Amino acid sequence: MATATDQLVGFGLVAFSLAFFAYYTVWIVALPFIDSNHGIHKYFLPREYSVTIPVVAGLLLLLFIGTFIAIVMWKNRKPAKKLN
Repeated sequence: MATATDQLVGFGLVAFSLAFFAYYTVWIVALPFIDSNHGIHKYFLPREYSVTIPVVAGLLLLLFIGTFIAIVMWKNRKPAKKLN
């Protein structure tokens, strides 16, 4: 059974994910249809970052996964048998 802290952390992660998804969706889907001189554009990054940020995040994710796998494999290696 999950404790209250676990539930609070889980709720926070879900809320952050939903807010980020809504922000990114409005930034990518809705913003191109709004005039560029509208005030809402000041709350969003330039469009170039819409590709750069996910690419960098994906590369960092792959780096962390690869590092984790390398550390686990290094710690679980068996010593080589010596030949007589």
